[in-house]
Amino acid sequence: MAGYKEPSFEDRVSAAAQARAKALAKLQAKAPVDPAVEAERLAKAAAREAALAEKRAAVLAEREAKAAEKRAKAEQAELAAQAAAKPALSEAERKALRDARYAARKARKK
Repeated sequence: MAGYKEPSFEDRVSAAAQARAKALAKLQAKAPVDPAVEAERLAKAAAREAALAEKRAAVLAEREAKAAEKRAKAEQAELAAQAAAKPALSEAERKALRDARYAARKARKK
């Protein structure tokens, strides 16, 4: 009984060339695609992509709106907590703070 004979390099090259030629012949044998059918297929694909992009944009906008609303609520809660934690300032203290802010602004402009 004969053992397994490994194909030589030339055999592998010729087998690859035959396979390439067979694939090319199969590709050339296909009927050409009707331009109207191809255009319709491309239009449907474009419409599908546009609808998908629109849906993604809507979902993204909804997420952004929810996140902005959440941030606004957190900010309001923080401001309320700060207002509750601060003791009411007297008129003189508010004037001193306002004057300090004014002086700081003037110093930055120089």
